[in-house]
Amino acid sequence: MPGPILTEAALTVWRALEGGPADVAELVARTGLDQSQITVVANDGEAGGFIEVETRPRDEVDADAAAPIGDALPERRAARLLSKAGGAMAMAEFVAAAQAAGLAINEVFKWGGARGWIKRDKSGVTLLAQDFEAEQPDEAAVRKSLAGQRFLDEQGGDPEPVRKLLASRDDLAKLRKRTQRILRLTDAARAALAAGVEVRRERNQLTSEDFRSGAWRHTTLRPYDVTLAAADVSPAKLHPVRKIIEQTRRAFLELGFEEVVSPTAEVAFWNFDALFQPQDHPARDMQDTFYMADPARAALPAADVVRAVKRAHEDGGDTGSTGWGYTWHEERARPVVLRTHTTAATIQALARHPQPPYKAFCVGWTYRNETLSYKHLPVFHQVDGIVIDEHANLATLLGVLEAFYRKMGFEKVKFKPAFYPYTEPSVDVMVYMESRKRWIEMGGSGIFRPEVTEPLGCKHPVLAWGLGIERLAMMRLGFNDIRELYQGGLEIVEGVPLCR
Repeated sequence: MPGPILTEAALTVWRALEGGPADVAELVARTGLDQSQITVVANDGEAGGFIEVETRPRDEVDADAAAPIGDALPERRAARLLSKAGGAMAMAEFVAAAQAAGLAINEVFKWGGARGWIKRDKSGVTLLAQDFEAEQPDEAAVRKSLAGQRFLDEQGGDPEPVRKLLASRDDLAKLRKRTQRILRLTDAARAALAAGVEVRRERNQLTSEDFRSGAWRHTTLRPYDVTLAAADVSPAKLHPVRKIIEQTRRAFLELGFEEVVSPTAEVAFWNFDALFQPQDHPARDMQDTFYMADPARAALPAADVVRAVKRAHEDGGDTGSTGWGYTWHEERARPVVLRTHTTAATIQALARHPQPPYKAFCVGWTYRNETLSYKHLPVFHQVDGIVIDEHANLATLLGVLEAFYRKMGFEKVKFKPAFYPYTEPSVDVMVYMESRKRWIEMGGSGIFRPEVTEPLGCKHPVLAWGLGIERLAMMRLGFNDIRELYQGGLEIVEGVPLCR
């Protein structure tokens, strides 16, 4: 019985497997063939009973997807700072030192506290443990991965501590599921090799040398599969985030809203104080808000507006509230910040147009000292809006937001109670993310408190909201990680469908 007829690539792979099983990556290195060629040989060999293919799931630590550990975990480097300072530092001093060292403040507090090394309170930051230099088993395993042993099954030992660490520490690296394919020759293949196999010379096209030498008589032209995808031709198109922004603008304009703008560098008065946010609120701390160095201060609005806001903070003024019960200081309202929300724009629109009916929205950049994660960015777009109407209520607010998200293609929208210093009642907007099978918070909303509206001359209900654009884009376009919107190359933009 004649043996199998092999292509040159198949014979190369079979010869490489004579010495024993090998996975596809190893065969690529040993034969110089492309992975796709080896896959074709494996599939054909498996179908003919000449090659056995074993698949094994593997966990790969993708160090390219996050910042490397360096010489230590962020929380250990922060503990060293505290140790050098005698074990304790004032909050502002510690934040400045940590930022100078390139440390993410929120990560340091979260994981330093979880390990029992660092404690923060009103007095500052304190070092709790002296044995923080002892390397943890999970940290050692991640370090091995970053050093080159990327697959957990190559390291030996129990991989579970690494899985557990990276499940909540994607700032260190990402754990990706991979499949290893191991190929081995069957007895039938070994017998065929021993008996001698016929080799079929395959080419994509014939050359003049093939005709001169007569080699064309023994050459088979590879068939063309017209069902295979051709090379993609990508015309110019908008970045996916810009596209979502334009669709967001169109949605609110179609709902009858006026678009307003404001600078991204804003005086703290409009970013915080006019929204009835107390001057000792944690959101104003340096670890949450970016403060400008030049200019560091800005002028406040008209004196009567400042007086009305001051009274609302201290005793409620004419709003019927008792206020926050502290002494409000003009100097704390003068710092210039990178706006933490585009509500800084809509609250100024309210001050200019305090009488109903009025509807306005703003789409723009906002800045928060957030730790990067699959759903958080430190710089992102937000859409804020307000509706001033004598008859507006919570049902009106939920109806407007649901109408907006339906225009953006989302059918599953729900709301949950929340708390914000400047709205009452307050609700968070939730949209269902199919790819992660979970509800994702898109932003906050509510009805402005009288302490916000009345100092600006408005005595009517004002609906307000602030919604994240990047999260909306991530979900609309099928991304699992918000960072892919900006960290990917042109292939990310090219791969986004024009219509979805």
